[in-house]
Parts: sequence; C-alpha cells; structure tokens
Amino acid sequence: MRIIHSMGHVVGGTLLIAGTTIGVGMLALPVATGPGGFIPSMVIYLICWAFMLCTGLLLLEVSLWMPKDTSFISMAEKILGPVGRNLFWVVYLFLFVTVMIAHAAGGGAVLLDITGWNLPNWAAILIYSSVLAPVVYLGAHSVDRLNLFLISGVVLSYIAFVAISFQNVDIKLLSYAHWGKAWFALPILFTAFTYQVIIPTLMTYMERNAKKIRLAIVFGSSIPLVIYLVWEFVILGIISPEELMEAGKQGQNAVGPLKKLIPQVFQIGKYFAFFALTTSFIPLALSFFDFLADGFKWKKTGGHKVILCMAVFGIPMVIAIIYPHIFLIALGYAGGI
Repeated sequence: MRIIHSMGHVVGGTLLIAGTTIGVGMLALPVATGPGGFIPSMVIYLICWAFMLCTGLLLLEVSLWMPKDTSFISMAEKILGPVGRNLFWVVYLFLFVTVMIAHAAGGGAVLLDITGWNLPNWAAILIYSSVLAPVVYLGAHSVDRLNLFLISGVVLSYIAFVAISFQNVDIKLLSYAHWGKAWFALPILFTAFTYQVIIPTLMTYMERNAKKIRLAIVFGSSIPLVIYLVWEFVILGIISPEELMEAGKQGQNAVGPLKKLIPQVFQIGKYFAFFALTTSFIPLALSFFDFLADGFKWKKTGGHKVILCMAVFGIPMVIAIIYPHIFLIALGYAGGI
C-alpha cells in the first residue's frame, strides 16, 4: 500500500503530462508530416521528443529555484528582469491563445461528428467550450479526476482504431519519402510534444517532489511518442500523401479523409479525436488559468477566478467562432513560436 500511495502522484502526473501532450496536435500530425513520408517523419519525431524532454527537465530545475506557486511570469521576471518578463508575457500569451483557439475550433468540429447534431459550427464551439469551463474553474483535482476518465477513453478508442485500421495499411504508401518536405512539419510537431505549460501546476499537485516530477516528465512524454509513431504508421499507411495534402488545404484533421475512404474506421476515429482533443484541452486551460493568475497577481478566488475562467475560454472561443477553419493555421503559429 505504501508503494501504491508513493507512486500515486507519479501516475497522476504522468497522465496529466501525457494528456496535455496527446491532443489537438496529434490529429494534425499526419496531415503535416504526410508530404514527407513515414521514415522521415519517424526521425523528426525522435528529434522533437528528445528536445522537448530536455526542455521539460530544465524547466523543472527553474521551477525548483522559485517559491511555491510561482508560474512563468514570475520566473521570467526573477531570472531575466522586467524586459524578459514583458517579452515572456507576449510570447506565452500568444502561445496559449493560439493553442486554445485550435482546441476550441477542433473540438466543435469533432463534437458535431460524434453527436450528429445539425448545428452550425459556432454553436458546437460554444457548447464544447462552455461545458468544459466549470471543470477548470473547480481546480487541479477536478481536472485530475476527469483526466483519468478521458485518458481511459483515449486508450480504448485508440486501441480499437489501430486494431481495425491495421488490416487496411498499404506498405507501399509507407515507402514514400521526401526528406525536403518533412521539415516543414516541425512547428506542428513541437506543438504536439508540448506539455511544459503544465509544469508549474504540476509542482503544486506533486508537492514539489523533484524526483517524482522527473519520473512523470520522462514517462509522460514517452507515452505520446509511442502512440504518435503507431498513429503515424496507420494513417500514412491508409491515406496517400496527396489526400493528406488536400486535407491540410481544407483545414481538416487526420481523421477527416477516412470518412470517404473507410467509413467504419472513421466511426471509431471520431471518438478517438474527441477524447484526444478534450484530454489536452482541459490541462492546457488549467495552465493558462494559472499563468494569467500569476501574471496579474490575482488570487484564484471570487470574482477574479470568474474573470480568469472567462478569459481562458471566452477569447479563444470567440476567435474560433469567427474563423472556424483556423485549426491547422493556429497550430502552425503556436509551434513556430
């Protein structure tokens, strides 16, 4: 029982990191990497994973130098001074907003897929964001509990999707390679391996236990790597580079082209897309919430808490409603920055 209790936070932290990582970026990966082919994509995946693992561990060291409940703005100010703080404000605000926009836009589209509702995009985006906002308002522990359920949905739908899809994989499609085009996927790849935004929140959740947080970072970032590589194998083995490029032009995710090619696989894929998006969206929103609270020096209570929650969900939701096809564009900007 002591071992289970001791490892409880490691498991929870690992799932939070994996859940933050696996999400909207995953749905865009095959569309972004398809023009380069499977083998070049694998190499770039490994490079991005190793780089992002190192940055996560380094950010943990910085967090350990700081007082309890310190987020990115305070870190930047103490290490880089007022100029660094202001620059960090702009860059990270842009990062958070663009990724949240992509989640809101993608989440609304996937919600329509799984429900079959005959609603306009703006209504689906509004419903998707409004339902999740109260979870973040209640704090990290409510997010952790819901995250366990969502991760279970991701795992089950992913296993079902891969098991059914394998028989449709064409090895000839996997042999295609264009190294020159592969590197253009880097911005979205970096987005797909992003989890660092949750580290200050993780410091509070895991009671600043450096050893456990390091384990959570290693395990939590490695799980998505394996999942991504299998996902890439399946999608690039079923959908041709030309079809993936066309999906990219239309702002679709990787599951979209399956609707015409293999409808039964699409039926499972749309549920996986929903769970993957939502698993990433909630921890990301929680990190954005903490970022703003730290930046404004507001206590996360009362009226300030309501305003923060409205800003976290409201601004990205409005932009996603105005520009419903912004999914891939927002991810590209987020990864580039």
